[in-house]
Amino acid sequence: MADIIIPRHLAIIMDGNGRWAKSRGLPRVFGHKRGAEVVTDIVRYCSDIGVSYLTLYTFSMENWLRPKEEVGFLMDLLQKYLEKELDKMQENNIKLVFSGRLDLLPPKTKEITQSAASILGENTGMVLNIALSYGGRNELVDAAKMMAQMVAEGKIKPEDITQELMASCLYNADIPDVDLVIRTSGEKRISNFMLWRAAYSEFFFTECLWPDFDKAELDRAIADFSGRVRRFGMTDEQVGN
Repeated sequence: MADIIIPRHLAIIMDGNGRWAKSRGLPRVFGHKRGAEVVTDIVRYCSDIGVSYLTLYTFSMENWLRPKEEVGFLMDLLQKYLEKELDKMQENNIKLVFSGRLDLLPPKTKEITQSAASILGENTGMVLNIALSYGGRNELVDAAKMMAQMVAEGKIKPEDITQELMASCLYNADIPDVDLVIRTSGEKRISNFMLWRAAYSEFFFTECLWPDFDKAELDRAIADFSGRVRRFGMTDEQVGN
């Protein structure tokens, strides 16, 4: 059996809250509430086992199209989560950052996210990156605009644009590429998530709905990841297998 390898950067597409609630004859909001409880458990567990960066796909750009009442509930749920978990994240030395078009957030949500990120910003433990109002294509567009502005200001020439420069213009540019992407609920698509950083990620798809996701299922994903050979375009001989 392969030795267990903890991914340096783990990213999770948390899917299935609505279906979990529907299967129990409950409103969708109950699925979101249960999903938030799972986030608490998984964040702490990832910190304990040595994950360096954890990105959670929390609210996509497409999610703004959902009913106004549901969007409002999700924003309120995020605020309550941050208020409830802030002290515990501080105790566990977790650094909190947000990735996305945060200017679109309601004023109260924006205020709380900025405050939480500021309070936890100097911590040196696991980085919790909450992808909020996030879209992978939007991230690349925003990076392209940044580089275009640099060209317009004469700071660089078009031929100076490289992969390294592009990466430096992404949201929270110091966060490395994703090693493992987990998607719950049985769906097998990336859904506009981490398009640049997931270029060479390993993927793990589970039928488990997010409200049912637990440490054991995460262990199963990591064990599967540990048994894979990451070639990055090279041959087995080049990577030593």
